Amino acid sequence: MLVVYRRTESPRVVGLIVEIPGKRRVFLSIGRVTSIGSGQIITTGLINVRRFEQRGGEVRVIAEMLGRKLDFNDGSGEATVEDVAIEEVGPGEWQVAQLFVRRPKTGGSPFAKGATSFVLWRDVVEQTKGGEAQSAEQLIATYSDLKPADLASTLMDLPQARMLEVAEELPDARLADVLEEMPESEQVEILGQLGDDRAADVLDQMQPDDAADLIAQLSGERGEALLSLMQPEEADDVRMLLSYEPDTAGGLMTTEPIIVSADATVAEGLALIRRQEMAPALGAAICVTLPPYEPPTGRFLGMVHFQRMLRYPPHERLGTLLDSSLDPVTADTSAAEVSRILASYNLVSVPVVDDNHRLVGVVTIDDVLDYLLPDDWRSHDGDDEKRTPTRFPERTVPVPTKRPVRIGARRRAGNGTQ
Repeated sequence: MLVVYRRTESPRVVGLIVEIPGKRRVFLSIGRVTSIGSGQIITTGLINVRRFEQRGGEVRVIAEMLGRKLDFNDGSGEATVEDVAIEEVGPGEWQVAQLFVRRPKTGGSPFAKGATSFVLWRDVVEQTKGGEAQSAEQLIATYSDLKPADLASTLMDLPQARMLEVAEELPDARLADVLEEMPESEQVEILGQLGDDRAADVLDQMQPDDAADLIAQLSGERGEALLSLMQPEEADDVRMLLSYEPDTAGGLMTTEPIIVSADATVAEGLALIRRQEMAPALGAAICVTLPPYEPPTGRFLGMVHFQRMLRYPPHERLGTLLDSSLDPVTADTSAAEVSRILASYNLVSVPVVDDNHRLVGVVTIDDVLDYLLPDDWRSHDGDDEKRTPTRFPERTVPVPTKRPVRIGARRRAGNGTQ
């Protein structure tokens, strides 16, 4: 939901920000909306699928209004905006009708919450304290169910200052997942706003190959400072990856594959694959080596693919199921050669060994795609000039006037508006 402020009246709604699945967020003028109901919006006409760009004076309800502090005009204190309701005041004319706000808690219990109420826009005034950052808690809660790639896209669509505020409030693990899905320029910008201790904690949570790519974009002094603050094991993996050229298997690989002994059983292997945090590409195959079982391992024996494990009983030893047709690559193998191997043999990953045939990592298909795609692939719009008709019913039911519609309620219903 996009609104513009007015001098004496409540903010006017100018349109909705809707998401075309798999493409981008685009602008839908409120004048094209004929009905807003529970979980659905009915509109007519064509939608311009050019990527939405926020203009001066426009405010996003979820991204920028929720979480703001308000003062009551009657002097009864302050409150925080948690939701917004809109109403239709004329054909194609909508405005903010009510705010759902929460007052500060008064009890001493850590689980207590402040009282909530609905207020009219004219009964409150926004605080404008200089230097005070807008609360990002409400926005983070709103987007808590988004996948990392979708959250990264959402943050990049926010104004720069707001993006940095939200990033600073995200938990370390969540921020690490989001940074892995962002272009390098945004990664460096966000990391530059974090203190060294917090930045090192976030890097610890990232995949080593992604952390290495990010540190490589920093100045040598900052990069070394962050490495010294990271967990020793994580820092060692990153330092090893930084020692390889970026266009080689060593520069593309991740150092955290599933590694087991030849005596491990199918049941044990499947249990490792089932871990929730395991990336699908890494879970497609298991590496079998001699001890030790951390890169660089003992001698690499081979890989066992997930589908093959499903064909054998749980007690079968993985050492008997090795794929004898798959040869590992060395760390200095070119990225082009790794791409050819993955494509030629329909593989999801390929093991990487050193000169002593010890496993040092694996290159997955997503690592290769990141290398092959252009630098701006995450923000590539495709053909922005195409206009496609929306598939909505021709017969619509008019929405009753003067009936507020809660933005948060529709948001939770999953219609993709902001």
